[in-house]
Amino acid sequence: MADYYDTLGVKKGASEEEVKKAYRKLARKYHPDANQGDKDAEERFKEVQEAYSVLSDAEKREQYDAGGMFGGGGFRFDPSAFRTNVGSFGDILTDLFGRGGGGPGAGPGRQRGRDLETEVRLSFQQAIDGTEISVNVPVEAECPTCHGSGAKPGTSPKICPRCNGRGVETEGQGMFSISQPCSLCGGRGTVIEDPCPTCQGAGRTHQTKRYRVKVPAGVREGSRIRLAGKGEPGLGGGPAGDLFVVTHVAPSPVYKRKGDNVEVDVPITIVEAVTGGTVEVPTLNGTKKIRVPAGTQDGSVQRLRGEGPPKLSGKGRGDIHYRFHIEIPKSLTKEQKQAVEQLSQVMNGNPRADLLSRARKEA
Repeated sequence: MADYYDTLGVKKGASEEEVKKAYRKLARKYHPDANQGDKDAEERFKEVQEAYSVLSDAEKREQYDAGGMFGGGGFRFDPSAFRTNVGSFGDILTDLFGRGGGGPGAGPGRQRGRDLETEVRLSFQQAIDGTEISVNVPVEAECPTCHGSGAKPGTSPKICPRCNGRGVETEGQGMFSISQPCSLCGGRGTVIEDPCPTCQGAGRTHQTKRYRVKVPAGVREGSRIRLAGKGEPGLGGGPAGDLFVVTHVAPSPVYKRKGDNVEVDVPITIVEAVTGGTVEVPTLNGTKKIRVPAGTQDGSVQRLRGEGPPKLSGKGRGDIHYRFHIEIPKSLTKEQKQAVEQLSQVMNGNPRADLLSRARKEA
């Protein structure tokens, strides 16, 4: 017989949650409903069941750990004891296959509300500085007439006669029993005999919620802001979902966002590129003067540290990268032509000489 820890794919010191997580994954994979007629899957499913029945029980697990493999330390598996644990397995299956379950911790009829998503459009400066903006979100919220019960005011839901309020029905399959949401009440545990005229028994109506969203400084295109508990309300007392606000940032004619930094194209003259100089450049909060080194090449980048957008992590700011582009005049005055000709006579070197030399050697 295989080791139970190996069967579930967990280490011997695995926590209760790790054991349960591994079991759920394997139960979903090998469950008979998903493997009709597959004997190997059925057998594997039984092994997973058996391993979980022991490792999920503190007392049985302690005895198993003391004896190692069954039979090695005098501990024997009792199938009847296993069957008494199948009820909890049925509850897990309900969560696994989503038949009315509401996620972790959800009981009959208790479901977490759906997460919602909306979009906001920001100017470039709003994204840099942060802002507060209003959003209107359509939701299915608690009915104002019945306050979510679904029953007509003055009446109340009745305990479901099929499941007696448990919200689940149990079916036997050989030595196993499987629980699933009640087919009459849908897992709520109650039925409504006289429905609310406003929501027709749903307990929810279509409404529009208005929220003020604080947009942190430094958001980018596609950033997601989470508003916990502002999604759709849960059912049966379940927790509300979350609202995610996706930001769309208008492009700037000056700044290009590059991760935590921004880039600015800065035109310079031929003279400034050759001899160097000081030029005034824009920053996110005004202007500054930076030095252009003599001999600056077209496309060279100079960085201004800590003057970029705030980092969403809250740890400082990015940088501004200034990319220099040498402006070549499209036309020259008579005086400018004379000056260029004089410069050409003084600087009579051939910048292509090395290129041509290397090309000849390749030939």
